Amino acid sequence: MKLELESVRKSFGGVEVLHGVSLTGEGGQVVAVVGANGAGKSTLIKVLSGAHPLDSGTLLLNGERLALRNPRDGIVQGIRTVYQELSLVPELTVTENMLMGELPKKAGLIDWKAAHQRAQEILDQIGFSGIDPHAKTRQLSVAKQQMVEIAKSLVAEPRILILDEPSAVLAGSDLDALFALVRKLTAGGTLVIYISHRLVEVLELADKIIMMKDGATIAELEPAKTNEDEMIHLMAGRKVDQIYPTRREDFGQALLRVDHLARPGEFEDISLQVRAGEVVGLFGLVGSGRSELAETVFGARRPVGGQINLGGQPLRARTPKAALRRRMALVTEDRGHTGLVLGMSVRDNVILATMKGPLLRMRRASARAAQRIEQLSIKPADCAARPVWQLSGGNQQKVVLAKWLEVAPQVLLLDEPTRGVDMATRIDIYRMVDSLARSGMGILLISSDLTEAIGASDRLLVMREGTMAAELDPASVTEEEVLAYSIGTPT
Repeated sequence: MKLELESVRKSFGGVEVLHGVSLTGEGGQVVAVVGANGAGKSTLIKVLSGAHPLDSGTLLLNGERLALRNPRDGIVQGIRTVYQELSLVPELTVTENMLMGELPKKAGLIDWKAAHQRAQEILDQIGFSGIDPHAKTRQLSVAKQQMVEIAKSLVAEPRILILDEPSAVLAGSDLDALFALVRKLTAGGTLVIYISHRLVEVLELADKIIMMKDGATIAELEPAKTNEDEMIHLMAGRKVDQIYPTRREDFGQALLRVDHLARPGEFEDISLQVRAGEVVGLFGLVGSGRSELAETVFGARRPVGGQINLGGQPLRARTPKAALRRRMALVTEDRGHTGLVLGMSVRDNVILATMKGPLLRMRRASARAAQRIEQLSIKPADCAARPVWQLSGGNQQKVVLAKWLEVAPQVLLLDEPTRGVDMATRIDIYRMVDSLARSGMGILLISSDLTEAIGASDRLLVMREGTMAAELDPASVTEEEVLAYSIGTPT
């Protein structure tokens, strides 16, 4: 089985975003597509899946031309896509989401016993057996929902599986399960097209790497003959000598102090502090309680015990509104659902957290948005009036950051701030975080990326199963040691 794209072009509103893209892939291969945010990767995979019809060029499968007018045409041809943004129905069960449109029937009625059994069989076969098919998907962590999304795509046993940032919310054993699944699929003859900003895993999994920039393919690389530095150079258009900023050493008073905070079933007896000018990293695997802790500190969840102090004063009202009044902000891990209003413009998203009434002078709002767009290098530069959904994932993430910077926070909680963001943009975010810290802000950086958690932090906390397992010095600790604490096997 062979897939070929030849000189594929695609335009929106008269603006061409794919400029003659070509690639080939065969059954049993992992073809990685890598590029900076805005390189055209998302448009390319939507053309491949049938979500966007191509304007010109050729799409061939086993030498025969494919005319994909819609996603259904792609599914008929054995093409399935797992997008970065989840498409599950929260109120439906895992089984209902996985088998939607294909639920087994008996005497004209849905055979729920057979349906749950079928869902469990699929989950077991692909190594995701820890997921209860009876559970509603809203009850699952973001990582588990990502695994259900992948399982859903495999029900029809596709010939071509497109994975868009599948590992962005996975870590530890979940990430191992994903890698094992990809290898199992390719061993069975499936072509996997793998889009990821995690260059280490691209080098580990891929049989070949397609580099994209500004809507065009600029290189085809062999994993054994390239490295992260070369790929970053190709993406960024410049050589990057240092990914993480130099560590800070001088810190001020504690801006945030948490004492013995608890929420039954999520975390217990959590104490921590973040000082002025300090970036405190918080690492934990799925289920450790790291995101639940951040939301509780911000007031989105209510604790049953413990104290929170901001700037030396107790935070008595436990609501996001009270936190904002005291200049604490939270960038959540799910920008699509809790970080942005995707149908609103970039400008309106930027000012959303600081609007004090139904009306705000347009000139003032536009000036503030323009300032943040320039400060954070949000692209395209003239995007203020555009709906934010039209931006790439990395630029959407920058809009979320811009929104909370408008609050002028003294404490900033960042939950997976580089999820689904290319390495060049990550470096920009790390430098921005460093600049904010050096201006006196206190930052809690929550990450499931071990390298990031160590490299971007001045001090590192590790959570395990709802408890604080360790406080470590990032300058001297290894990734293996941090992981050992996170799974309960420190040496």
